[in-house]
Amino acid sequence: MSLAKVTLFLSFLGAAAAQSAPAPAAPLQTTFPTPKGTVNLSKVKVIAAGQSFDGGMKMYDRSPSTCVGLAALSGGDKEATFLLEQGASISNVILGKNGGEGIHCMGNCRITNVWWTDVCEDAATFKQKSGTSFIRGGGAKGAADKVFQHNGAGTIDIANFYAEDIGKLYRGCGNCNNPNERHVKMENVIIKGVNVAAGINANYGDTAIITNSCIQDGDICGLFTGVTKGQPKQYSKKPDGKSCIATNVRTTC
Repeated sequence: MSLAKVTLFLSFLGAAAAQSAPAPAAPLQTTFPTPKGTVNLSKVKVIAAGQSFDGGMKMYDRSPSTCVGLAALSGGDKEATFLLEQGASISNVILGKNGGEGIHCMGNCRITNVWWTDVCEDAATFKQKSGTSFIRGGGAKGAADKVFQHNGAGTIDIANFYAEDIGKLYRGCGNCNNPNERHVKMENVIIKGVNVAAGINANYGDTAIITNSCIQDGDICGLFTGVTKGQPKQYSKKPDGKSCIATNVRTTC
């Protein structure tokens, strides 16, 4: 093969590798951004399968509000601000306080640089049947209950995320009628004020792996016995090295 052909072939391989490489992760940011405008939605905004939505750092909110109090919320898709179909992605969005449910991922999704200013019920709910969904960058505050609710199966991969004054950053559903394995990975996460960073059901085979993070004023892991009806019972607040593994996790941020 001539030198010219070799050079052309190597250029082709480089271009192909660049196309297949994952998008760079959003950096960790601990200051909530200022919105560049506001968009009020009268109904949930659907991002079609495989499509991407860039919000331009505007605040997206529901009007009229679907945040009607935790006791009255159904957790349904109509209460969400965004609904992402299989393979959809969302980036550069700030979500307001009037969405009862923030983002619903119906399948694998990617959430990049998304911020929740005051979480009503859950910031995002994942209903995927398998595979991995990614959260890169962004932050959430004011979640009395959960930030990320995992109702489906597969893995939720969280990196470079900031949270403050929350109940749980992640919870694998403890009383759904689908006792699937659910897994969470956290890397370079900062949480200031939390009850439990990761709540998992060890009896279902759930796992949590938390690395290079800071969890202040709260427990790293909540190990539960999941049930299909009733209330799951928590039996441990500490990593056990098996279902919950914590490496290089600080308690002062």
